[in-house]
This record gives sequence, structure tokens and C-alpha cells, in this order.
Amino acid sequence: MTGARFLRKMNPRGRPGAPLSKWTLNLGNAWRCYASEGENVRLPGVTEERKMMKMKWVAGLALAMGLAALPVLAQDAAKKEPPKPPLSPSGEVLEQWNEIGRKLIAIAEDLPEDKYDYKPNPDSRTFRAVLLHVSASMYYFTDPAQNKKPRYPDDPKPADLKINSKADLVAYVKQCVKDGADVIKAKGDKGMNEAVNAGGPRLSRVGDLAYGLIEHSGEHYGNLVVYYRNNGLVPPESRPKK
Repeated sequence: MTGARFLRKMNPRGRPGAPLSKWTLNLGNAWRCYASEGENVRLPGVTEERKMMKMKWVAGLALAMGLAALPVLAQDAAKKEPPKPPLSPSGEVLEQWNEIGRKLIAIAEDLPEDKYDYKPNPDSRTFRAVLLHVSASMYYFTDPAQNKKPRYPDDPKPADLKINSKADLVAYVKQCVKDGADVIKAKGDKGMNEAVNAGGPRLSRVGDLAYGLIEHSGEHYGNLVVYYRNNGLVPPESRPKK
């Protein structure tokens, strides 16, 4: 039906200029509805069609982006290795023993020697004394684990150990850590369950005794970190990793 015939049908009396109400005119490619003078509203069918086209476009874009990301995700998944199996009982003890030992050695090597005699208050140990105490105390594991008495007192004096410099003390800390690690290796998994006399009210298992000294070392490592901070220094373990 042409536009002219459509107009004649809608206005059968042929009155020019008579207003049309709620009827449509074919104007180019768009159908428009005149609800009142000067107002037009697009038909629902056209609006729904455009919505569907927009939804299809968005869905297609999302699909394309997802497909583009798949190779990257696949590469990341390939790079991520599965977790390793757990360590053996003695391997777990050894790893923790060496880890706290590493931290103590690093802090002993790093602090300037002129700070070794610092202590936060008159009743506290100096930095040097804390290092001596925590290192010598490791033999409260190392020696009883071999059915021996601890070779050093709780707070040995540097002169008794022939420690006269920072280098001497660093070497002593390293030796204490190594001696304990060697005993753990020698004992192995079976040896972790051996009962030994560590001077307490009951016998102790070697593995439990080792964990007790690991905890003790960690507590005093915390002391040394505070000493660092009190001197305006950042401990090695807290510095940004390169």
C-alpha cells in the first residue's frame, strides 16, 4: 500500500490537515506513531529489534575477548607447578632449624659492630649477649640429643668462648646452627622419636626437643629485630626483596 492510499484510508473524507491519532506513516525506513500533535514514539517492534541487535553485539564481543584470553590462561596454568610432597619428619625439623638459623646469621652479619653493645634498658642483654645466648642455647638440643650434657651455660661469656670481634661471633653463630643441623640429619626420621634426657621432669623426644629450641631461637630473633628498629635500622628480613 502506498503512502497516498494509506492517507486516504485513514482520512476517508479527504479533509486536508485533519489530525491523525495513533496511526502510522511510512517515512523512509522507520515506522512512526503519532500519539498527539508534535509527539512521535517508535514502535515496540523496532525497539525490541534494536535491543536484540545490541545484545548480540555485546555477547559477540565478550566471546571474542574470552577466546583471546584463553592462550594466556593456558600458559599461566602450565607455568604453575603442582605442590611438592611433604617433607619427611626429620626433613621438616631440619628445614625449620636452618630457617631460623639463617635469619640469626643474617642479622649477626648485617648489624654494624658499633651497635653490638646496644641494649634498650640497663636490665636488658646487649645485642651481642642476645646472640651469644640464643646460639649457645642451641646446644640444649644438640648435646642432649646425643645423650650428652649441654656444653655451655645459659649465658656464656665472650672471653670463655674466645670471641673478641664481630667476625668471631658471626662464626660462632654459624657453627651452632651447623652442629644442630648435623645432629638432625644423623638422627633421621626414626631418631626423631627417640627419648632422651634433656634435664626436665620427663624424657623428651628428639623432634620435640628440636622444636622447643627452634621456638626459643625465634623468640630471641624477635628481640634482635626490636633492637634494630630502636636504632632506626631495618632488619634484613624486612627489606624489599630485589
